[in-house]
Amino acid sequence: MSFDRTLDESALFRICFVCTGNICRSPMAEVVFGALVKRAGYEGAITVISAGTGDWHVGEQSDQRTIDALAARGYDGSHHRAKQFDPAWFDSLDLVVVFDRSQERILRAWANTDQDRSKVQMLLSFDQEQATLMDVPDPYYSDAAMFDSVLVMIERASAALFRQIEPGIRQGVS
Repeated sequence: MSFDRTLDESALFRICFVCTGNICRSPMAEVVFGALVKRAGYEGAITVISAGTGDWHVGEQSDQRTIDALAARGYDGSHHRAKQFDPAWFDSLDLVVVFDRSQERILRAWANTDQDRSKVQMLLSFDQEQATLMDVPDPYYSDAAMFDSVLVMIERASAALFRQIEPGIRQGVS
């Protein structure tokens, strides 16, 4: 999850989590989803990256509150370096997961084809219990408690997403 990490195009499934600055929500999801992948033994089959729609934080670590919230729940988010989403990545990705409707609009506008637009999905849409909320709130202008709440939302929705893609991965790996 370093700044220069590249997408493993040989993986069966390639996912990118995209938030606004790539220092709060998307790094949380990258770390959480990566842990689910590792726990299931699918490290070579699923590639997980994250990015932001903006370039304000490129090269920076995650917000310290992100790192702290992750650490409190047993994750290591200290290696992350922010990067901006490149529309050229659409060709190499199977799924682009966003956290709110503004990111959804931006990414779909950047997509050149209907197929690429269809890859852009809201994270909470994968979790029936949270789907009506639609947006994962941006904790950046809030307190540490909001980072913790957002992380719980991301963990639940990431687990739901993983349950949906895992049967196909299992078939492709066996």
